[in-house]
This record gives sequence, C-alpha cells and structure tokens, in this order.
Amino acid sequence: MPSLKVFTEEDRKMRLPWWGVLGVILGGLPVLILFDQFGKYDLARPTLTSIIMVTIAIVMRWKLRRHVWFWGTMIVFAALHVPLILFVPWATEWVPAFVIIPIGMADLYIMLWVVSAVGKFMGGPKAAKG
Repeated sequence: MPSLKVFTEEDRKMRLPWWGVLGVILGGLPVLILFDQFGKYDLARPTLTSIIMVTIAIVMRWKLRRHVWFWGTMIVFAALHVPLILFVPWATEWVPAFVIIPIGMADLYIMLWVVSAVGKFMGGPKAAKG
C-alpha cells in the first residue's frame, strides 16, 4: 500500500502571527462564557480543543476549499467530535498541557491523513495518455 504524505513542507513552515493568537483567545472567550452560564464548564476545554483542531486542519488544507468532498469530510469530522465531547467523562480539575497537546496532535494527524486518503480516492489514478 502506498504511503500517504500527511505533512508537506509548506505545513512545516506555517506559523501563527500574533494577531492570529489574539483571534484564537478572543474567539474562545464566548465559548467559555457560554459553557459557564449553562453549568457545563467541564465541556469547555474539549470543545475548544476540538474546534481548534478542526480549524487547523481546514487552514492547513485550505487549497482544497473548492472541493465538495473536502467540506463533506470536515463536516463528518465535526460531527464525530460531538459525541466524543458529550459522552466521554472529562476531568473537572486542571490537566497539564503536555497531556492535552499530544491528544490534540494525534487528532489533527488523523484528520490530515484521512483528508489525504480521501483526496487520493476522489482524484483517482492518473492514466497516462498514449
């Protein structure tokens, strides 16, 4: 089975500018406030992590935005994260970042791998013109 290249050289050079970090922080505040108002503060961290990982996957593969299969795949990923957030018992106490980051990175890696596999499947084999 041929290997699927998940990370490209362009992916390795990506950096988030300071205004992007500020946008992530300000974008996350309404989610935290919303979960705090409804008394489900323990779901805020996994929700934010899931939103951020799906968003990073979309940004990393933004060149595929014109393909319907790409958006369908992203919708499936978002839908799969909902039961993960709702049915997994999440800790209410502090969890160190070195525990959360590898889980988020594994989630991102799986999403990018699936997008790559679906892209190869949807693109089909390239036949040589004779």
